[in-house]
Amino acid sequence: MGEARIRRGGTARLARAAGPRGRNGPGRGKPGKRRSWIGRLLHALPVSEDTLQRIASWAIVGIVLTVIIGIAALLGVPAMAEQKAAEVAANAGFEVQKVEVRGVERMDELPVYNIALGQVDRSMLSLDLPKVRGEMLKLGWVKDARISRRLPDTLVVDIVERDPVAVWQHDGQLHLIDVQGVVLQSVATDAMPDLPLVVGPDANRQTAGLNKLMENAPALKPMLAGATWVGNRRWDLRFQSGETLSLPEGSRASATALVNFARMDGVNRLLGRGIVKFDMRDPDRFVLRLPQDQVGQKPEDKAEAPTTGEEG
Repeated sequence: MGEARIRRGGTARLARAAGPRGRNGPGRGKPGKRRSWIGRLLHALPVSEDTLQRIASWAIVGIVLTVIIGIAALLGVPAMAEQKAAEVAANAGFEVQKVEVRGVERMDELPVYNIALGQVDRSMLSLDLPKVRGEMLKLGWVKDARISRRLPDTLVVDIVERDPVAVWQHDGQLHLIDVQGVVLQSVATDAMPDLPLVVGPDANRQTAGLNKLMENAPALKPMLAGATWVGNRRWDLRFQSGETLSLPEGSRASATALVNFARMDGVNRLLGRGIVKFDMRDPDRFVLRLPQDQVGQKPEDKAEAPTTGEEG
């Protein structure tokens, strides 16, 4: 019996020793660690296992939908659907059939109609309004344009026209221009508008400067018949009474000379007395040019100036 107790004791001791080794042994230790790490992670999340499963399911669905949409985009399915919708809208009567043009006073409306009705796709649903506006802004008269739809079949075009301020003569051609020098349309010699004539290469681009120059002598502005841009650096002004005034280079020098000329004209009536040309290019000399039959004769009343000379 003593041996039996020893065996039972030994067996018990072996069982106690084997128990810990069995739990921590190499065969069962690793699964225990994985379960412990995942368990700690799951317990750290403030959601239940059912919620986690639903989230995982929706994530898988989202990934699948993203892949499907990407493939459809590569195959052009959205474009095809949009085109089909435009065709359906056009067949239902939503197609550009009328154009209403507003704000036009001087320009010919026909180019506006041609642009609006000349679009390849005239469906009210898919008409490219920025493209239509861009094409209309290329028209010389159009300073700005606003395009809008009026269902079911009307395109409304609001035009802001440019204001003509002069006629530009260059290379034997006449063109109506605005203050920025933009060419509005050609002008026939027998249909000249009552506007100043600017002459010379790039004279159209100097029109804004000419207007600003004439603001220094408002009394002379209504008398201006035209101006020639000389050497791409200065102006020769022509008045309705037939005289020409040669101004110096530079905006400040030309403005000073024009103000002095306006003052002298107000005192001595220089314009309208048969003098052909006034030359103020030299700030120290005021030169008059008389008609050929009056060369050598002096005008009845001389203009007041630092130095007065005559040019034949």
